[in-house]
Amino acid sequence: MIMTVAGHADFEERIRNSFARQGAMETLGAELTRISQGVVEIELPFDLKLTQQHGILHAGVISAALDSACSYAAYTQIEPEVSLLTIEFKVNLMSPGRGERFLFRGEVTKPGSNIIVADGRGYALSDGPAKLIASMTSTLMVVRGREGISE
Repeated sequence: MIMTVAGHADFEERIRNSFARQGAMETLGAELTRISQGVVEIELPFDLKLTQQHGILHAGVISAALDSACSYAAYTQIEPEVSLLTIEFKVNLMSPGRGERFLFRGEVTKPGSNIIVADGRGYALSDGPAKLIASMTSTLMVVRGREGISE
C-alpha cells in the first residue's frame, strides 16, 4: 500500500524519481531501501574509494548520506509542487565507519509548512548487531515558486 500525506500525490514515486537524479548518491553507490511516512533509509556498500586515510568511511560520505536520508524523510511531509533545501545540519561521529554495508535512516522530528526538522542515524552493518556510527539533526526549508528549484 502506498501512503499519501493529506491527499498529496504519491510521495514514494516522487522520492524515487528525485533520488535517481542525484549524481552524488549514484557516485557513492547508495540505494533507497525504505520509504514510509516520515522515514527514509538509504544503504551503501563499503567501498575503499569512500574511505579516509585510515580506511574508514569518510565523514563527508556519512554526512552526505545522512543529509539525503533526512531530506527525503521530509519529502514525505510536503506537497508535490514544492521542494526542500537543507539550511543547517549537525553531525556527531560516534564510532569509526567500519562495516560491510552502511544504513542511513532519516526521520522527521518536527514537520512544518516552512521549516522541517529531521534526525538521522548512521549504522555500520556486518556480522552481528548494527553499530551506530553517526547522528544528524537537519533543518530543511520548504521552497515554493523558486526558479530552478523544483521537486
